[in-house]
Amino acid sequence: MARPILSVRNLHRSYPSGGGILTVMAGADIDIYPGEMVGLVGPSGSGKSTLLHAAGLLEKPNAGEVYINGRECLKLSDDIRTRIRRESIGVVYQFHHLQKEFTALENVAIPQMIAGVSAKVAEAEAARLLSNMGLAERLTHRPSQMSGGEQQRVAIARALANKPQLLLGDEPTGNLDPATSDVVFRSLFDLTRSEGVSTLIATHNMNLIPFFDRVLTVRDGLVVPWTPPVIPALG
Repeated sequence: MARPILSVRNLHRSYPSGGGILTVMAGADIDIYPGEMVGLVGPSGSGKSTLLHAAGLLEKPNAGEVYINGRECLKLSDDIRTRIRRESIGVVYQFHHLQKEFTALENVAIPQMIAGVSAKVAEAEAARLLSNMGLAERLTHRPSQMSGGEQQRVAIARALANKPQLLLGDEPTGNLDPATSDVVFRSLFDLTRSEGVSTLIATHNMNLIPFFDRVLTVRDGLVVPWTPPVIPALG
């Protein structure tokens, strides 16, 4: 079996809460393998975002290990973790966080230029990604000139601009109406498949489950396989 792109081991995370301690992660483990799309489902507050923040090297847990391509990352310096995030991990949030003064093309090109890619190459790659997301006619539009679904598709293209091996999505369609959510997620699914990116998506939208190769959930601070609820028979 191939080595996981992401491995999380014995993750613990707790927070002060109302004079006590709220335990969110209590020894969680997870592996994400090359090319697979994994769903992380569950209600708000169950720990999905906490797990994603740790996996994306955005937040240090109280204890545990996070491996990216077999390299344990939590003990590395801030500068090295930042470089790993920039080179290996893309993140899509519920809100697009686009730079409102820049066009769609510029929003996707700028992260590449920050990483050292020339403007010409960055713009060509940005145009390719946006066209693959169905936004070929929106390259010169600013966020205020686009719908919410179009803005979120720009955010997805931006997250993939530096060719990450791992894409993390934290409710990436949670701020959209159901019809738009389906369109955006289909675009996300098609693009990550075509780009060969390993994907971990946290969502409470059960309509997305058929898209995933595997579905997990957080229960009692652990990551476990999700099982469909049993619907009692009538009569």
